[in-house]
Amino acid sequence: MEITKHFTATTIIVHKKKVLLHLHKKLGIWIPVGGHIDRDELPQTTALREIKEESGLDVTLYNPDKQIEMGDVVQLFRPMHILLENINQFHQHIDFIYYATANSDKLSPQNGETTNLKWFTADEVKKLDGAPVNVKALSLEAIELLETAN
Repeated sequence: MEITKHFTATTIIVHKKKVLLHLHKKLGIWIPVGGHIDRDELPQTTALREIKEESGLDVTLYNPDKQIEMGDVVQLFRPMHILLENINQFHQHIDFIYYATANSDKLSPQNGETTNLKWFTADEVKKLDGAPVNVKALSLEAIELLETAN
């Protein structure tokens, strides 16, 4: 049995001590915004594209690394985590997990994207049925890390 693996980028977005999740149309679970990395696309570019498509938000990606001047070499944003996620028995995602702060909580998803988006406090995340364990853990970490950012 062959297992296919796709690269994805997901972003936990924080605004005023709340995290943005959406109810996935097919899976019926609460997850952060994200999607598949297109051919020749950088993971951080995918993260920003998916955020804009799915939420309409302007965000600042959190970058844990000090930026170093290296001439014509570009230093990429290091994801906070890289996960191997089992989607089903034949498919996995190698998921680059980013954290970001939003300038606003006003949502405007593009046409065709889910409108079932909601901001959750840390307490709400802890009690949330229908959210995978990893989503809860990452959401709580992001809120704690970025709570003073906006």
